[in-house]
Amino acid sequence: MADLPFRPWDPDFVADPYPAFAELRARGRALWFEPTRQWLVPHHADVSALLRDRRLGRTYLHRFGHEEFGRTPPPPEHEPFHTLNDHGMLDLEPPDHTRIRRLVSKAFTPRTVERLTPTVRRIADELVAELVRDGGGDLHAMVAEPLPVAVIAEMLGIPDGDRHLLRPWSADICGMYELNPSAETAARAVRASEEFSAYLRELIGERRKNPGEDLISGLIAAYDEGERLNEQEMISTCVLLLNAGHEATVNTTSGGWWTLFKHPDQLAALRADPALLPTAVEELLRYDTPLQLFERWVLDDIEIDGVVLPRGSEIACLMGSANRDPAAFADPDALDLARTDNPHVSFSAGIHYCLGAPLARIELQASFGALLREAPTLELASEPRHAGGFVIRGPAELLVRL
Repeated sequence: MADLPFRPWDPDFVADPYPAFAELRARGRALWFEPTRQWLVPHHADVSALLRDRRLGRTYLHRFGHEEFGRTPPPPEHEPFHTLNDHGMLDLEPPDHTRIRRLVSKAFTPRTVERLTPTVRRIADELVAELVRDGGGDLHAMVAEPLPVAVIAEMLGIPDGDRHLLRPWSADICGMYELNPSAETAARAVRASEEFSAYLRELIGERRKNPGEDLISGLIAAYDEGERLNEQEMISTCVLLLNAGHEATVNTTSGGWWTLFKHPDQLAALRADPALLPTAVEELLRYDTPLQLFERWVLDDIEIDGVVLPRGSEIACLMGSANRDPAAFADPDALDLARTDNPHVSFSAGIHYCLGAPLARIELQASFGALLREAPTLELASEPRHAGGFVIRGPAELLVRL
């Protein structure tokens, strides 16, 4: 279909894609978008079902070669990125996904996450205290970004002196998840993949000799039915935990506060009743979705509303549109921090449901709680702008004052 109101490279669209999403939902359930050669799926019921549908996959290489699937292999110069990315469980399908997720889950247990809660709260309190001491500043850079990175670094046992390396590596790698990334973006991602992999390979070697209580030591020790993670799987898992484990939290924190400042009545209600925080976090994840789009390959022909999507097609599940679908949410364009019926898809669904969702919720409640408690007069100092990406979407900065 030509003339679709989907313009992921247009800053105005990125700033507010939701009116266009409403038009997409009115236009159909599966819409062909020629610039990325993808089927756009904008409805909540379809997105939710497709994320669970085993006829789709995050990869096709467990069943088909590139040419057999009608796809061009990635350029050889991108190999370091793909080696890193393609061995992480987010981009694998069973049986490899099942095996790796089972092994990682042995180290990344609910008890592990629960044990981290005091650390998360301490880090959030320290970051917020610094913002308060300064009378304000860039909440994005001072609180939103450092909290989840510090938590993942703590989990992995990254030495304090090396932690500044993590966010730049992650940002460069995540550039490849945008639609049609440029050659320059790809080159940065390749370089970051090489550097991050080399760093982790050395750290894993040290942990083999001197195991600790950290997650890397846990991944090395993880054992099930005679199986262990190999070194590349451990490296890819650590990078995935950083990338997936902080991008959504960063953008929900800064984007969520931007949303609250635009809805002063809801912010006042939250300040008056901090017990709303758990449902508030879920509503902020829904209302302005940090990960707007998730892709799937069609492994076997499927049909959506009479439209056949043939094997070899790519589907773009529009998470942001699904989360504003009136068929799934009452008054979806209204921010309601007390909303309890909230089946948002911000953490995906099915076998690729976010392993770190419980940790993300703890981080978000810790940072929002600390800011509500310690900075009750927090307000926006200047109108922010979006960083530019559509798939991973959030503000470039969020200047606030007390």
